[in-house]
Amino acid sequence: MAVVFHPGLNTPAHPRVSVCIANFDGEALLPACIDSLLTQTTGAAIEILVHDDCSRDRSVMLLRECYPQVHVIASDENVGFCIGNNRMVARARGDYVLLLNNDAALAPDAIGRLLEMAELIGRPAILTLPQLDWDTGALVDRGCLLDPFFNPIPNLDPARDDVAYVIGACLWCPRDAWHALGGFPEWMESIGEDLYLCGLARMRGMPVRALRESHYRHRQGATFGGNRANAGLRTSIKRRRLSERNKTRALIVLTPGVFAWFLLALHLPALLLEGLALSALRRDATLLREVYLPAIATPFRERNVLRARRNEVQATRTIPVARWFSAVRWQLRKVAMLRRYGVPRVA
Repeated sequence: MAVVFHPGLNTPAHPRVSVCIANFDGEALLPACIDSLLTQTTGAAIEILVHDDCSRDRSVMLLRECYPQVHVIASDENVGFCIGNNRMVARARGDYVLLLNNDAALAPDAIGRLLEMAELIGRPAILTLPQLDWDTGALVDRGCLLDPFFNPIPNLDPARDDVAYVIGACLWCPRDAWHALGGFPEWMESIGEDLYLCGLARMRGMPVRALRESHYRHRQGATFGGNRANAGLRTSIKRRRLSERNKTRALIVLTPGVFAWFLLALHLPALLLEGLALSALRRDATLLREVYLPAIATPFRERNVLRARRNEVQATRTIPVARWFSAVRWQLRKVAMLRRYGVPRVA
């Protein structure tokens, strides 16, 4: 596997913030993203890194021709979101790293606001900004809460700042804290890595918060498909497979105490029921075979690895169980989505 690093020209010698952009076939998306960084109003020195995940378009050429100040890490094989971000943070030099999707763009004051909040908190914290829909400007979330089975619930409460997790489309973290947490779990590949990282941070007493000021705009799902309710829910087999598998893993590893086993005993039959119902409605067993049965098998197939990870993670927990569950809403997110949008369409 070859990874070629192209250092940017005239980049700051001592950056305060390192912005890391994971890219795959994002030639049409990158200009708006990078231009939003070049017009930040903060006086803090910013470096920009892009990990290109073996794009099939002209992404790397675009970066070299139009954005010579960007550090480009070009991979000759597709390695996924987790490895790509970990590679960038390993090369980052800033005190803080900001993970930013290539289909997102920051408001001009965004980095300044994040830096102000980080310094105001005065200890390591994971932060994000209000997420706005790219087309409509509507608020999508201010971070997310969770239901008991690790399904995300968008936080729309203007008075609530502490959340369960922030999505990797815009995730701010001190660089030292990122390394202390171990970065994104590469065994997850993609989907759910942000949930896991933030869950681990919360267990160790690190704040996970959403700002009230500024924002970022996001073309939801432009880079991976799904993740947006637009005339109904649309997703993909790959996204559903990774999502259900990784949420099951996170439930086992992160849920404190005996609650993990109680929730898992409810979670697995519910997954089977969901898979059977959707497959019957579609008159196609693909979903059951490729998404739900593998997720149900995960706790059994990976039991030794998951047990070891759980023991290691739970040994680092410094917060009481009640505080962990303070970001959990005792509702069934999937049922609420079904009532609102109907049966999801899966490509």
